[in-house]
Amino acid sequence: MINKITFLLLFVSTQVIAQSNFGNFHSIYNPHELYAPVQYPTGDNQCRSALGEPALGYWQNKADYNINVKLNEENREISGYVTISYKNNSPHALNYLWLQLDQNLFNKNSRGQARMPAQGRSRYGDSKSDFQGGYNIKSVKFLQDNSNANILVEDTRMQMRLKQPLLPNSLISFKIEYSFAIPAYGADRFGILPSKDGDVFAIAQWYPRMCVFDDVRGWNTDPYLGPSEFYLEYGDFDYSITVPSSHIVVGSGELQNPIEVLTPTQIQRLAQAAKSDKTVIIRSENEVKQSSSRPNKSKELTWHFKMNNARDVSFASSASFIWDAAKINLPSGKKSLAMSVYPSESKGDFAWGRSTEYTKASVENYSKRWFEYPYPVAVNVASNVGGMEYPGIVFCGSYATTNGLFGVTDHEFGHTWFPMIVGSNERLYGWMDEGFNTFINSLADDDFNNGEYKSAPTNAEGVADRLTNPNSESVFNTPDAMREESIGNLLYYKPGFALEILRNVVLGANRFDYAFRNYIKKWAFKHPTPWDFFKAMDNASGEDLSWFWRAWFLNNYRLDQAVYSVSNDLKEGPLVTIINLEQMAMPVTLSYETVSGNKGEIKLPVEIWNNRIDFDVRIPVQEKLKSVIIDPDKILPDVDFKNNSWNVQ
Repeated sequence: MINKITFLLLFVSTQVIAQSNFGNFHSIYNPHELYAPVQYPTGDNQCRSALGEPALGYWQNKADYNINVKLNEENREISGYVTISYKNNSPHALNYLWLQLDQNLFNKNSRGQARMPAQGRSRYGDSKSDFQGGYNIKSVKFLQDNSNANILVEDTRMQMRLKQPLLPNSLISFKIEYSFAIPAYGADRFGILPSKDGDVFAIAQWYPRMCVFDDVRGWNTDPYLGPSEFYLEYGDFDYSITVPSSHIVVGSGELQNPIEVLTPTQIQRLAQAAKSDKTVIIRSENEVKQSSSRPNKSKELTWHFKMNNARDVSFASSASFIWDAAKINLPSGKKSLAMSVYPSESKGDFAWGRSTEYTKASVENYSKRWFEYPYPVAVNVASNVGGMEYPGIVFCGSYATTNGLFGVTDHEFGHTWFPMIVGSNERLYGWMDEGFNTFINSLADDDFNNGEYKSAPTNAEGVADRLTNPNSESVFNTPDAMREESIGNLLYYKPGFALEILRNVVLGANRFDYAFRNYIKKWAFKHPTPWDFFKAMDNASGEDLSWFWRAWFLNNYRLDQAVYSVSNDLKEGPLVTIINLEQMAMPVTLSYETVSGNKGEIKLPVEIWNNRIDFDVRIPVQEKLKSVIIDPDKILPDVDFKNNSWNVQ
């Protein structure tokens, strides 16, 4: 037992370490704060193991959807029904169900609209808009007896209060008839792009979806406010879209009725594309203007698609689509199909004419590096959306060109792995999809076409203030709780940069890649938490990385390592004293040059900082030093590189 005197001494010691002066340097670094043992909130239990993997008792509910809707081009409306079959695989009896009604964000009375700025603009809505959207729920009926369900709509959620509990290992099915007006700009998730040959409808969040019921929080009913994206159950989808016969429709999954909706020429060209590594034109720009490029059967056609083991589906429809495709080669020997659709305004060899090439390369690369692409198609749609991802289909900006188009295409298809395969909770932890995806994108830049769009290495001196601005929030916040101007840094750039540092500086590529692949494999089509990720990386890499997670993700710590002094001792070798001034700690690369011009480099592990603020480094030479530099290549986000150097006076 620690007596009061011992406790007092420990407390005083901590305070002394936390506030230390070294001549002109003042350090706030407290190693006890950074390196205190961490107890992850989720320990080893029947659902989640201490390895950061699903345990033997892991369960996950399943939602299957049968959707049949009509796109009214003139009224800009979706109407129809969805039948949902919901399987309770949990050990709990459920007295009620919750569904997501994300279209209700566009109702003028929604919580999300109430948050819109009175001045300026937001990418998620416009307080000055007079558009009135949201779901019109016409009926909700149980299939078993066609009885009406007892429902309560609250903002972007709907509760179904059941007559009898849904018991474990039981199934319930119900049908929802609904409609909604399509926003021209749907919070940068979907929308309508004007085109001279016909508007492009890029449609998402277009049917009521089940909320996730999991072992961590129970029902996940966080409202959709715009910034935070989605958390969805996996299931099988069977859906049909009725559109004007002049339209081409592309969607998640595989087209089931090509004979009914395509011309014989288009079917033949698709078969050719399925065997071709080069892009094959399915419908050319000239053919867009020709009625013969569409079956002449009726005013409307119904396109039928299926998609299995997915968390969502989306589609795009337009009379203006140029359409091309090429084969995707997967590591197992299986094939998929890369496709692009775009209006003539987006054509060109420096624009969307290379979209399918980019799509094919992205999917093949990530399949080889991390986990095989699971879908039959990968479709890129030119739209008025800057960039948004869905299983098997993405929406990208119609005016993107060259490296900009490659970058957005690669990023959106990178989301196949996060969060389409690894189904994290984007509504709470946006960095687990955007940040992870930004990281894998950084490797793809080097991989594509012998480095055609390879970027120069990042000079961390130029980004340190952005990464760890003291006025910024931490990464570990929901996107809704972040200032909108912080989202690009905290969801994308900072966590992506952190994983680059973890791979290249802390663990090395071999250990990091092995651990990261293992995490993806174990959580494929499941729901990990941040703690599962942290534990998975700790265990597979063989390191306690809690200091890293604490500094980069849980807190907004800063890094400032400095050279305090150099003693040119010619007998034992010069002695360099380095100090840590801020609360983040990192491994140290120390380069030196002697007065005669001899150069060397010493690498020190992060553990030099786990019980002290300063550290002495003996340089293995028998002559005076001319200069010493910490992190000479400026890889780490040190907030003051001026104090990283020492030069002989």
